[in-house]
Amino acid sequence: MTDFFSSATNATPKNDQIVARQIAFFAAFILPIYKLLEAPSILAQYAKGDLLLPAFLQFLSQTGVIITLLIVASKSEKTLLERLNEKLGKWSIVFYLLYTAYFLFAAVLPLLDLEKFVYAAFYDTAPTLFSFAAFFLLSAYISAKGIKSVGRSADLSLFLFVLPFLALIIMSVVEADFKSILPFFEEDFSATLTAMKHTTPHFADTALLLPLIGNLRYQKGDGKKIIGGYALGAFFTLLFLAVFYAVFSSVALREHYAFIKIAQYFPVLAIVGRIDLIFVYMLCIVLFMFTAFPLQFATDFTARVLGERKKTWIAAVYSLLAFVFVLFCNKYYNTFYQIFGNTLVPVFIIFCNVIPSLFFFLKEKHKKKQPKEKK
Repeated sequence: MTDFFSSATNATPKNDQIVARQIAFFAAFILPIYKLLEAPSILAQYAKGDLLLPAFLQFLSQTGVIITLLIVASKSEKTLLERLNEKLGKWSIVFYLLYTAYFLFAAVLPLLDLEKFVYAAFYDTAPTLFSFAAFFLLSAYISAKGIKSVGRSADLSLFLFVLPFLALIIMSVVEADFKSILPFFEEDFSATLTAMKHTTPHFADTALLLPLIGNLRYQKGDGKKIIGGYALGAFFTLLFLAVFYAVFSSVALREHYAFIKIAQYFPVLAIVGRIDLIFVYMLCIVLFMFTAFPLQFATDFTARVLGERKKTWIAAVYSLLAFVFVLFCNKYYNTFYQIFGNTLVPVFIIFCNVIPSLFFFLKEKHKKKQPKEKK
C-alpha cells in the first residue's frame, strides 16, 4: 500500500491509457453481448410483449449517469481517477477496494451464464469438469495487461460483433411476427418495474464504463463519441429484443440463451445446415472478452492499491478463484439468479448509479484555453 500512497497523484500508467473511440466501441459492441443471454427471457417473463419498455428505461437511467461522468471528465486535462486521488488522498484507497469487491461480485452471474452457455452451444454430450478451464487462462492474460487490453479488445469487437449480429437478425426476421409485440403498453406499469428489478444485474453498464472513462484524458468531441456508442449498443439490444419476441412470442420466457436459437428457423438452414452457428461462435469471442473484464477491472483496482508490479499474480489469483467458484457453485445457478435478481439489486444501483453520480462533486476549473498562434 505504500506504493499507492506515494503515487496517488501520479499520471495514468501507460498500460491504462485509453481513447474515446475504444470506449465507444466497448459500449456499442461489447456491453450488449451479455444482454443477449438470459435478459430477453427474464424481460419476457415479467413484461411479456412490453419487454422493450423496461430495457429502454434501464438504458435511459444509465445514460444519465454516463453523461454526468463525461461532463465532469470534460472539465480538466487530468483523468477522473487522477483527480479522485488528489481530492481524497489516501482515502481514495476505499474507493478502489470497494469497486474491487464490486467487480468480483458482478463477475458471478456472467461467469455462471458463460459456463452454462458454452456447454449448451458447443457440446452435444456431457463435457468434462475442466472443459471450461481454458477461459480462465484468457481471463488471466487480459487482466494482467491493464486497461489498454480493454481498448484493443473493443477495437476487435467491431468486426466480431457487427457482422454476425446483423446476420442473425436478418436470418431471424424472415420468421418474425412483429404483431406479437403490439399494441405497446398493454401490461401494467408494475410489470415493467418488476422486469427492471430482475434484470438490473444485466444493465449494470455504468460501473463497467467507470474504469474506462476514469482513465480517459478528455478531448473535444469525446463525449459525443461515447454517448453515440452507448446509444448504438442500446439500439442493438432493443432490436434483438423486438426480433426475439416476434419469433418466440408467448414461449419467449422459456427460451434461454436466445441468440443461439433465434435464427434456427431460417428456411435455408434446412438445405445448407446450421451455418448460423458460425455467427454464434464469432459472438462467443466477444462474450468471452466481456466476461473477463470484471476480473480485469478488479485486478487493475487492486494493483493500484498494492502496486502495479504485482498485477500479474493478482490476475492469476483472481482467475483461479473464479475457476474454483464456477467449478463448485455452478450447481447453484438458479439460487444465485434469484438472490441477485431480488435481494442484491440495491448493490448494483449503488455502484452503477449512486457512486458514479458522486463524481459530479469532483469540481475543478475549466481547461485553460490554448492561445491562438499568430499567423
